[in-house]
Amino acid sequence: MNLRLPFLKSDDALPGGVTRPTWVILDLSGPYPERQPGSPLAALLSRTESVEALAARVQKLRGAPWLHGVLVRFGEFTASPASAHAVRGVLADLAAEKRVVAFLPQLTMTTLIAASGAGELVAPESAEVNLGGFGLESTFLGEFLKKRGIEFENLRVREYKAALTRFSQDHMDDHNREQLQAYLDGLEAAWANDLAGARGVTPQTAAGWLSADLTSARAALAAGVITKVAYEDELIGPASRPFEAVLDLLKPHRPANAKAGRVAVVPLIGTIIPGKSRNNPIPLPLLGGPMAGSDTVVAALRRAREDKSTKAIVLYVNSGGGSALASDLIWREVATSKKPVVVVMGEYAASGGYYVATHARAIVASPYTLTGSIGVVSGKPVMTEFNRRQGLNPERVGRDRALMYSPSRPYTDEERDHVEKSILEVYDRFTARVAEGRGLSRERVNALGRGRIWSSHDALERGLIDELGDLSAGLRRARELAGLPHDAPAWNVTPRGTGPLPQFAQEAAQATQLSVWPFGNERVLTWFDQDVRVR
Repeated sequence: MNLRLPFLKSDDALPGGVTRPTWVILDLSGPYPERQPGSPLAALLSRTESVEALAARVQKLRGAPWLHGVLVRFGEFTASPASAHAVRGVLADLAAEKRVVAFLPQLTMTTLIAASGAGELVAPESAEVNLGGFGLESTFLGEFLKKRGIEFENLRVREYKAALTRFSQDHMDDHNREQLQAYLDGLEAAWANDLAGARGVTPQTAAGWLSADLTSARAALAAGVITKVAYEDELIGPASRPFEAVLDLLKPHRPANAKAGRVAVVPLIGTIIPGKSRNNPIPLPLLGGPMAGSDTVVAALRRAREDKSTKAIVLYVNSGGGSALASDLIWREVATSKKPVVVVMGEYAASGGYYVATHARAIVASPYTLTGSIGVVSGKPVMTEFNRRQGLNPERVGRDRALMYSPSRPYTDEERDHVEKSILEVYDRFTARVAEGRGLSRERVNALGRGRIWSSHDALERGLIDELGDLSAGLRRARELAGLPHDAPAWNVTPRGTGPLPQFAQEAAQATQLSVWPFGNERVLTWFDQDVRVR
């Protein structure tokens, strides 16, 4: 059926002579992180819109009585599947009250996740179609490094813990391949569920689109993936306006009900490290980008705990883990909180990112979250041959044990036994935390652990999380646990500055401190076998 959108003419005016559009154009492009950066400096420098900000904009559109519908125009949409799913929820809320049409010049796995929240999906005849499912690729550096005189000590608990295998091995082992394939299978199942719900087909039919060899918008229309083939100028009428052009026409959003109390939102984003949060510009997997310092996160949780108007806390975790020590310090604040804490998981909440969540009152994860990885790793590069080739000659004075973490030599057998003993102790503590917090036996946790990652669907079935959803679902659960009304406000917690410089100046100074291996000699709860960026 070839339908045209019923735009009204632009001369349709309301009383007072104010001309208002009947349709609004909403542009979506960029990565769309679920939340804005928590630090003032990062927020100042960020030029990307978050899902949180998008939801606030859409809330105004939902309440505009003059508005007939919204055309959502997808540009260079680079969001992760988890963020795309959160955008889907925002658009679905809007579509419950207004007509929402998504215009998709590119039909990709992630754009379709987000666009499936709209009631109608339209693509131009020339649309690029790339629906090949999800996959990932990892380059193993073991042989490359060895040829250059560098080897890697890789001590791990247990067989699925793949954090250092990319550096110590020259190929992917069977356990790692098994868990990654299971994770990707979970992502594709979540994708099929999202598209099936949007298009009114079975998940089996939606899953079949991934192997249907769709190469054009017409083929996608025939298969039922989209609702119409049309160009943008066929959709936009004279009474449509960009969202920015109608801000002054939108009614102010009704203030939330703050009398009963509010919910605090504390971010934990990036590698978990001891000390203060900072940014590491080193472009390496896990080691680069934002780093969530335990001092900073703990201070934010304590500020929320001490705030009299705060009745519940949402800890938003988007982290592949990090320091075992730092993770435990953050876990302690969650476990001892008198106020209910709900953990919301973003793209990742694995290893240390899962550790901090074990004693939350509820754990909410996106259908596309990577979680689990209950295991421990420790290691170091061994530069003995590299030093010899380059004419470098490290000299030792004092006890060998004091220098056991030096990269100039491998561990001795005694030192290796010492490190293995220590990481087993950390693993035992990790599994005990999970067992107590999730109400599982230690034997069951060990079976679910062993360093293995899980898709959120699998984690839900196994009792590692409580429900599937995004930040809005976590806020809803927190309000319920605290007995707050559904419209109780949320506030973003940032710890107060503690130094002589303003907080943003401290962060700018910390950003200049480079760190290739930020954990020192610590045991590490982390997952960074590769950049898990599905395509």
